[in-house]
Amino acid sequence: MFSALSTKRNRQRLAAVAVAAALGVTVAGCGSGGPSQSSGATATMWSLTSGDQPVIKDAVAQWNEKNPDRKINVEFFASDAYKAKIRTAVGAGQAPTLIFNWTGGVLQSYVDNKAVEDLSDLVKEKPEVADRYLPSVLQNGVIDGKTYALPMNKVNPATMYFNKDLLDKAGIEPPKTWDDILGAVPKLKAIGVAPFALGGQTKWPELIWLEFLVDRQGGTGVWERIQKGEPGAWSDPAVLEALKKIQQLVDAGGFQDSFASTASNSGSELALLYTGKAAMCLQLSSQFQAIKQGSPEFIANDKLGYAPFPTIEGGKGDPSYTVGSPANFFSVSSTASEAQKKTAKDFLASGLFNDSYTEGIIKTGAVPPLQGVDSKLGTAPDSDFLKYTYDLAAKAPTFQFSWDQAVDPSLADTLLTHLSQVFLKQETPQQFVDAMNAASKK
Repeated sequence: MFSALSTKRNRQRLAAVAVAAALGVTVAGCGSGGPSQSSGATATMWSLTSGDQPVIKDAVAQWNEKNPDRKINVEFFASDAYKAKIRTAVGAGQAPTLIFNWTGGVLQSYVDNKAVEDLSDLVKEKPEVADRYLPSVLQNGVIDGKTYALPMNKVNPATMYFNKDLLDKAGIEPPKTWDDILGAVPKLKAIGVAPFALGGQTKWPELIWLEFLVDRQGGTGVWERIQKGEPGAWSDPAVLEALKKIQQLVDAGGFQDSFASTASNSGSELALLYTGKAAMCLQLSSQFQAIKQGSPEFIANDKLGYAPFPTIEGGKGDPSYTVGSPANFFSVSSTASEAQKKTAKDFLASGLFNDSYTEGIIKTGAVPPLQGVDSKLGTAPDSDFLKYTYDLAAKAPTFQFSWDQAVDPSLADTLLTHLSQVFLKQETPQQFVDAMNAASKK
């Protein structure tokens, strides 16, 4: 798959260069100072306007104060704007020195086109850099045994949230198996609440269900074959069985009636949980802060519970496996000058996850992807949840990046669209499989 995709991406890169030239657009023209505009040691960094922004700004400021002859200029962008901007910049050979990315299919495309540096030497020369990270997180920046990206913010595994009062009222425990889920549905409907809240309009929350069910059913080898682009990989029995289970839950009334029009990004999905209209919700751990913001009293009064995704009887998957966002990562642009590359690599080695950086991430209500960091979580607000989140990531043999980020970018929308059709019962499991197999051949 990747050899064919590499050819395709090379054509796309040439097209991007042509478009940039035709429009007279360069990163420097946007005030961003692309690496080709300077042969000095000043590096550039692009990142997102997220909860991590103050931590990154502070780390860069500290670096610049200590290293006035090789500073880092950082700019921040909203997520969607960044994705479009970095795609054009990398294609035109005008990427920032430090490239914020999600690894997965995007990083693979960078590697295929030799757009990012192999950081394996950095890891070998300074083993303490790799040793500080949780192995399940670090491995997401490794392709074919070489390190091309290093984690730079927080772990964000998916978890099952539940409203303790509603489960008590229905006389049920948090589900530990798939049969428990199906058994809970009629009992929760009997007390007049939706068993699960789901932001179907946003689509990606539906993907969490498929990711867990496929792995619980067939083990991690199923996804590995799909990601490698093996012919017919989507036809694995575990994928079909997972899709059937999804429709089984839909048929049973497992989600709120309006799930197809409920948006996750607006907070409507989580509001169903803390207002007592839905008993459970499968979401990312980062959504804890959204729940707390939406209803501080719900958290303060200990009404929120959480548990790992249930197992499937007879399934091949490791119950410790988890999905979500292991972290975001920094890569180093191959088109930067040697001096800029050294600045970037030295920053990755010593500017990331020093004491102040780590404490800054924790203060945002998040968990750094570091070994032993649980010892620093005890005094943080919501420490019980943060320790639980750490355990999910630390104990996972595999921490899988969300599939819409892990697949080749050209497949992401296709995946989400067809999965949405499965949830809506407008497409059968076999039709989904056929569509994904066909799209994977292109």
